[in-house]
Amino acid sequence: MKSTARNPAAVDSPLFTAFTEELEICARDLQEYLIDRRYLDRFRPDSMGEAVTLYVQSGGKRLRPAILLWSCGALGGDVRTALPAAAAVEVFHTWTLVHDDIIDRDLTRRGADTVHERFRRVAESRYSSVPTLDSVHYGTSVAILAGDAQHGWGISMMTELSREYGVDPAITLHLIEVLDNRVLNLLVEGEILDLQFARVPIERLDIETIEGMLWKKTGILYRYCAEAGALIGLGRVEPDHPHVSHLAEFTSRCGIAFQLQDDLLGVIGDPDSLGKPVGSDIREGKRTAVVHYAYEEASPGERELLERTLGRIDASEADVREVIEILTRRGGVERTRQRAGLHIEAALPHLDALPPSRWRDLLRSWADYMIRRNN
Repeated sequence: MKSTARNPAAVDSPLFTAFTEELEICARDLQEYLIDRRYLDRFRPDSMGEAVTLYVQSGGKRLRPAILLWSCGALGGDVRTALPAAAAVEVFHTWTLVHDDIIDRDLTRRGADTVHERFRRVAESRYSSVPTLDSVHYGTSVAILAGDAQHGWGISMMTELSREYGVDPAITLHLIEVLDNRVLNLLVEGEILDLQFARVPIERLDIETIEGMLWKKTGILYRYCAEAGALIGLGRVEPDHPHVSHLAEFTSRCGIAFQLQDDLLGVIGDPDSLGKPVGSDIREGKRTAVVHYAYEEASPGERELLERTLGRIDASEADVREVIEILTRRGGVERTRQRAGLHIEAALPHLDALPPSRWRDLLRSWADYMIRRNN
């Protein structure tokens, strides 16, 4: 089907206003669902309850559950029946954040301590009388265990689709199997590749290889959310249904664009809006599209500085600022922004294949938001 021209909604347009309002409704409904005592009372001791719910309580954009709910609506389903699946993917995503923060050695998320940093501080204040206690190890251990508990929590919530909301058990079993097998393994593969790429010379990685890693880290879960919502809306296990396939391809492309924008914000974003410091990707040596494009155009001296600084955890603020200047001056920022836009352009024709609805309009606004957001 022929694509319509892309016409991004202005931030003050009725379409974008409807999008933000609907996203807020989704976030509110998810929050009410997740903080129910029937869930919170299962985590013991109290420190584990705090660790498991730290990110849940802090809110977040809830983009993934919104995509699941809107995909359900786009295929004619009652979005309320998909709420357990939306909550499940939010918790599933949350445990990956907890573990990812350990891997990336990040100390803040959403403007507050990460789980492992929070419990490092707890160890120092609560167990200071134990001289042999390693507070860093304690904080990391609590975070790993919290992520494990969240993983189980998310999968168990998925079963509520059939137990409490009347969804065909065949759909529920299919969604659990895909999430905890295909999606999980691709996510882990993407994380390992991200770690390995940081140890590979920059010139050996092309943009397709980098984006393949990004899709596994980020795009696959967005794709899953669309597929899950679509199947619930469809009312049967038919992943090859044309409308399901179009939604899956749409969100795959948007997922890559989301991560490209994330990498951009890691260079030029506002730390207050991001809730974490800018420059951590540089110190971790991330092989982002921004780095790839800038390195292609950099002078020999600039390349030497990039190679010397990327991956240095102890890099000074001055070094990080100099790298950011190179990434900007040599086109890494602008070319990455353009690349993200191309992915959105390629994604939108898949929406045109769906029947007109308010849910399709929301998905279109979401696609635009993915590359315009500032946090």
